[in-house]
Amino acid sequence: MALLAAILLRAATESVPPIALHRTLAAEVTLPGRAPALAWPSEGQAAVEVQGVGSLGVSGTQTPAPIASVAKVMTAYLTLQEHPLAAGRQGFVMTVTPAQAAEERRRAAQDQSVVRVRAGERLSERQALEALMLPSANNVAAMLATYDAGGIEAFVARMNRQAKALGMRSTTYTDPSGFRHTTVSTAADQLKLAQVAMRNRTFAAIVDTRSATLPVAGRVYNYDGLLGEDGYVGIKTGSDEAAGGCLLFAKRITVAGRRLTVLGVVLGQQGSELIEAGLLAAKRLGNSAAAAITVKTAVPARAIVALASFAGHARIPVVSAHPLRLIGFAGQRVHVALTLDHAPRRLRAGQFAGTLSIAQPGVGPPSIAAVAGETVGGPTLGWRLSHLL
Repeated sequence: MALLAAILLRAATESVPPIALHRTLAAEVTLPGRAPALAWPSEGQAAVEVQGVGSLGVSGTQTPAPIASVAKVMTAYLTLQEHPLAAGRQGFVMTVTPAQAAEERRRAAQDQSVVRVRAGERLSERQALEALMLPSANNVAAMLATYDAGGIEAFVARMNRQAKALGMRSTTYTDPSGFRHTTVSTAADQLKLAQVAMRNRTFAAIVDTRSATLPVAGRVYNYDGLLGEDGYVGIKTGSDEAAGGCLLFAKRITVAGRRLTVLGVVLGQQGSELIEAGLLAAKRLGNSAAAAITVKTAVPARAIVALASFAGHARIPVVSAHPLRLIGFAGQRVHVALTLDHAPRRLRAGQFAGTLSIAQPGVGPPSIAAVAGETVGGPTLGWRLSHLL
């Protein structure tokens, strides 16, 4: 009798381990619904993403191709990297030399895209960038390169170093304007450049400008005919026989009260009017990408995300307290982080057991609680008896 009493006493006082929580939810989940059918161009190549949400993919063969004046995005980006320009400021000033004035006339005779300049004319950094990005002046691209690096060759070397640093592995710049057909890239590479360039507020403001006034050329206009239409805010056109119609584009959208940016690239579009062909392809792609973005449920309410194991009990489910929703698109794969409570000693039904979250840079991390689906009681008598020895 005394032995039985001793056994029961030890069973009652046997120390027990904490509750063990084991994740069962997959690390990645696929957002529900049919994957969006984007309006990809039937020719050339393209790429599109929504910043803070993710890539919606690419189309066409992503092999290096001429990009024409799209190359000027890198020229403007490097200029602003080296010479930051705050809002309302004009920046450095370049004085047009007689040789540069003669160069403008030579380029115009070759039917290049230029703005008229005159020897002795003074162009501020802001005015030069407006001339570069709105009417796409090849002569001003050369002037900026010379001012910044002392010569075109040195500036082009900088362009290629920057491309490499951004992971643009299929890009080669051979001039600062894109006039040479040997300046080549891919839609996927140019999208990488657009991502960083549009973070510069001055760059973003300039490419969203419809017109500007220059000292000699007077009023000049942006070739990007999408500006001001349905949220389009830039960024750069390009066109010639080798490149076809090209456009890097940005489109502002609002989803669930959050402002987002669709960024995309179309290259190699064909038609009687190459710029118009690029604009049309970009508009179709941008609008279809915008329509695909909505609020999706990654994890529904009461979904089992983990199991709790404790001292002889059957495994107890840990469930999502609410739906875990985020801004995304159907078919998108997203990583779901689950941070579980560290070694709890008791769990009652509905008690907090961890946090589910999804990282969305620039959008905000949606998160919800994971809770015990049932109460986890104390250790069973069978468990205590089995752990006496």
